Amino acid sequence: MIDPSWTSVLPPFLAIGLALATRQVYLALFSGIWLGTFLLLGGQPLGSLGIAIERSIAVLASPGDARVIIFTLVIGAFIYTLERNGAVTGFVAFLERAKWVNSAKRAQWMAFLIGVLIFIESNITLLVAGTVSQPLFDRFKISREKLAYIIDSTSAPICILIPLNAWGAFNLGLLEGLGVEQPLKVFLSSIPMNLYAISAVALTAFSISRDYNPRTMALAEAKAKTAPLATTIDSGQSRQDNPQDSQQDSPQPRALNMVLPIAALVLAMPLGLYLTGDGNILAGSGSKSVLWASLIGLSFISALSLAQRNMNLTQLSHVWMRGAGRMLPKSWEQASISLA
Repeated sequence: MIDPSWTSVLPPFLAIGLALATRQVYLALFSGIWLGTFLLLGGQPLGSLGIAIERSIAVLASPGDARVIIFTLVIGAFIYTLERNGAVTGFVAFLERAKWVNSAKRAQWMAFLIGVLIFIESNITLLVAGTVSQPLFDRFKISREKLAYIIDSTSAPICILIPLNAWGAFNLGLLEGLGVEQPLKVFLSSIPMNLYAISAVALTAFSISRDYNPRTMALAEAKAKTAPLATTIDSGQSRQDNPQDSQQDSPQPRALNMVLPIAALVLAMPLGLYLTGDGNILAGSGSKSVLWASLIGLSFISALSLAQRNMNLTQLSHVWMRGAGRMLPKSWEQASISLA
């Protein structure tokens, strides 16, 4: 094993710096991979390039990595099916009728609570919280920047503080692989020292309760206050992007179409950890569990759509492809639409 030195931080610094400067994430990430390979080989820029390409391809040979890629596509299909099924519209309407969310501050607390309660996987938390909260933030004229801050500062920080999810299973596996005798005890004892995650969640709660919006966030909030009032959840943009969507009648909004599939997804995660861990939930496979949980959630909302005759199988398959494509760069998304 190579002893780490200060040069170990150069690849991530290069990747982050290029991503910020060029806004080309994939180019920035590969540049970081190339620099890391260059440093490991002790030089050889052209040789490092070839090895970096081969190692990038070799990542796909890992079943765990392949599951993560497929999970990303499946969760995109799941979220878009919720939107097209009328689940989001129905759930937001229910919140408003019940007067649970009747102000800007309560809309922010709703995003915060979703980020805290749906802790099975950070990407799922981000997408669910964003999908549910975006129309509420638009309705009460809260900036999208504030929404992004809230859901980003609760999803990953909460996930890393809880052992009973995909992140917890992964970290426990790392500890066990390092020869730690009591990985769960070590993980739990490390939680109070995870100052970033704790501070991120606490500062988010503070910013909501005190309406704290420093500098550029204050500018974004001021701009949002003068924006036209958003009165619909689906502005029709997706239908304009994809003419086939305009052929689909608007389904009846139902709050249960949001609650039931997400409940199935959340409950499937610990069940998957239990089954893949042979009865030990802490020894389960996070990548397998989160993939199967997302597939169960997608199957659940698809079955509801068919049973309620909101969509037929042909429309559903198109929605799946469209949703998966939304998780990819724009050009790839258009390709997925044409394939559907």
